[in-house]
Amino acid sequence: MLNTIWFILIAVLYIGFFVLEGFDFGVGTLLPFLGRDPDPKVADRKRRLIINTIGPHWDGNEVWLLTAGGATFAAFPEWYATMFSGFYIPLFLLLLLLIVRGVAFEFRSKDTHPRWRVLWDWCIFLGSALPPVLLGVAFANILLGVPINAEGQYVGGFFNLLNPYALLAGVTTLVTFVFYGAIFINLKTAGEISEKAHRAAQRVWLAVVILLVLLGLYTYIATDAIAKLGINPGIIPLAGVGSAIVAGYFVRRNRMGWAFSLTAISIAFALVTLFMIMYPDVMVSSIDPAYSLNIINASSTPYTLTIMTIVALIFTPIVLIYQIWSYRVFRKRLTIDSQLEY
Repeated sequence: MLNTIWFILIAVLYIGFFVLEGFDFGVGTLLPFLGRDPDPKVADRKRRLIINTIGPHWDGNEVWLLTAGGATFAAFPEWYATMFSGFYIPLFLLLLLLIVRGVAFEFRSKDTHPRWRVLWDWCIFLGSALPPVLLGVAFANILLGVPINAEGQYVGGFFNLLNPYALLAGVTTLVTFVFYGAIFINLKTAGEISEKAHRAAQRVWLAVVILLVLLGLYTYIATDAIAKLGINPGIIPLAGVGSAIVAGYFVRRNRMGWAFSLTAISIAFALVTLFMIMYPDVMVSSIDPAYSLNIINASSTPYTLTIMTIVALIFTPIVLIYQIWSYRVFRKRLTIDSQLEY
């Protein structure tokens, strides 16, 4: 019972990370493009405005990923060991990119020289655009299956991970986050930047829908999901794609609050689908299904899971209340004149 509960809790943590950090990544990816202007000083102020939209939130949103990794280590140590050893290079690159991105947010304003700021702006772009691709590749391979032997060890190489299905998942994740980030910028800013973000969302929307449909079809073909893996997710994938379609309708009607909510739902449903198909496995072996790691053979002891459950029940509500409060405090729209830091 506790094994299933912690599988669900880890799924919730990853869903929370993708839903909250997704628009952060989208904002960072759009930074060099929406912040363009013939006048370098104006361009700098525009980019500062875009960064300020996620300034109060980006580091808190990343905590969801750290918590998910820590929960995986504590609840399912075999899963953690196999995943982090097998995916060592992409996860190392992910960590490096997140570090560079965080440093860029802090260092950008330490000097007013244009080249200094452009350097860190592109670091923010790379640290925002590449992690979604890496995360999409990683989760797709977990679902698709990777070479795991009888000892639970990954025996493939880095290029095993770069298969067509995983690359499609990575691109889909990135494009969806760009759409999500454009909506967020529109909601958080006023004036020219808001209008440019609106146009960007309109342009990207169709690509999001096409990629989601292709990824959904490829998932059922590549993984043979219903016959071999987990639980049939039923209409949840269709509801996710439908949410993305309706989000585009609201973008065109300039009702961006609804579009933002529906995009968040679409992302959440995509992750729900993934974890439903996985269950009860946590890593699928492409060598032999008998070698797959599941919530039983990869888990910690019942005593460890019990202690973790008590701690989670105490502290999870506190973290959620704080995060909701922070979003409420910083809910107002921003303009160039309202910036706190240049």
